[in-house]
Amino acid sequence: MNMPATGTGGGHDSLSRRSARPVTRLRLDIAYDGTEFAGWAAQTGQRTVAGVIEDALSTVFRVPVQVRAAGRTDSGVHASGQVAHVDVPTEVLPQAYPRTRRGSDSEFGPLVRRLAKLLTEDVRVLEIARAAPGFDARFSALRRHYLYRLSTAPYGVEPHEARFVTAWPRALDLDAMAEAARGLLGLHDFAAFCRHRDGATTIRELQRLDFARDGHRITVAVSADAFCWNMVRSLVGALLAVGEHRRDPAWCVELLTATRRSSDFAAAPARGLTLVGVDYPPDSELVARNLVTRDLRTADEIG
Repeated sequence: MNMPATGTGGGHDSLSRRSARPVTRLRLDIAYDGTEFAGWAAQTGQRTVAGVIEDALSTVFRVPVQVRAAGRTDSGVHASGQVAHVDVPTEVLPQAYPRTRRGSDSEFGPLVRRLAKLLTEDVRVLEIARAAPGFDARFSALRRHYLYRLSTAPYGVEPHEARFVTAWPRALDLDAMAEAARGLLGLHDFAAFCRHRDGATTIRELQRLDFARDGHRITVAVSADAFCWNMVRSLVGALLAVGEHRRDPAWCVELLTATRRSSDFAAAPARGLTLVGVDYPPDSELVARNLVTRDLRTADEIG
């Protein structure tokens, strides 16, 4: 993993650990329809969001680059508010600038337009800017926000929304789901809701888990300082079991005592899930936040 770039004044230049070439870190705000992607992270032989963005940027700058995201979304999961960073060798940065610029352009407005031509329609880089000193898309983040959308309509989901909303054929008791959700808020070990990764902590602070109903549409809003692998879909899946009265609300809280992913429920389908935003501290607090986030949590921290 690349180390965060540092710098002073208006620049954000540092020496890349790999090549000792000065680099400039850029922040990218990104949206994508995850249906045809095998998730965010680049994988050999798979079409991924990071992979296609890296290919496009490498074409522009004529050097290989790596894009790092705030949240590595799973296969089929969407984003309207993904944030990423990329370190570009400073010497090739002029490749992003056209010979003539529009008067209303931001510094990297031309690059945004160029990427729009290079990328497929299911992924867009919405904005590009120089990152503040110490910015790291993943480790500087304070929290991530997701929405999970369902439809309980008897006909399922209207065609124009079918890629982004999960059809749910059974009625759901939102009061029971809300009762269960309240017991999950706070700092806990969410091992029962996370697919295992060697060396990764499953201790997270769940800050929001609530519901809204608009006719047949149910929207679940989920926010946390970070999420482990498959956590949001697993939380929703467990709550759906409560909403159908297959499980009692207290059962969700009991799951917090588990040390491994529970097999008592299935994760909700990927298509209903969208990463909608990432929060960051003020620029002056970025470095301190990086240190906090990199410090691996242990069970001793849970009150």
